[in-house]
Amino acid sequence: MPPPSDSYHHGDLRAACLRAARELLEEDGSGALSLRAVARRAGVSPTAPYRHYADRDALVSAVAAEGYRELAGSLAAAHPAPSTPDDLVDVAVAYVRFALDHPALFRAMFAEPCDPGSAERVEATAVLSAYVDTLVRKTFPGGNREGLPTAVWALVHGLAFLHLDGKLDASSPEKVAEQVGTTVRAAVGFR
Repeated sequence: MPPPSDSYHHGDLRAACLRAARELLEEDGSGALSLRAVARRAGVSPTAPYRHYADRDALVSAVAAEGYRELAGSLAAAHPAPSTPDDLVDVAVAYVRFALDHPALFRAMFAEPCDPGSAERVEATAVLSAYVDTLVRKTFPGGNREGLPTAVWALVHGLAFLHLDGKLDASSPEKVAEQVGTTVRAAVGFR
């Protein structure tokens, strides 16, 4: 239990707030996420989070940026330099698995209002977008350079939410991989 907030000086307030926000998201969803709740969870004064976050949107942006970086890491772990249809399927499965493993974080990343000017969030999404763009360009060298990356991302992102929302069978990693693989292959003309 943290010391009382009136005598508590935090060594890394920003990290403690992010950790508290993620815990609250996982436990109670985004409805429970507020700067006041984060302060209580982190064991700091109610105004302490404002040193790093102007408002809830700024906090959600920081949490989302963490999530985008983790998602990019998961995709790179599935395949660091994808360039084939099978690589694309592996990355698509990793994307959906990330959503299923971190449902509240994933929803916060893509369904919560954020601070559109958050440099951290913009940078993290740019890395993720560049990865997807490179993957699609290498997999489909003659494809539409502007529309195809968005189409592939939209397809896989839609599959993630369909699994999260219980519309597709997420009962086992194998079922998820089979459904995602079959759908991606069908949608992009693979067998």
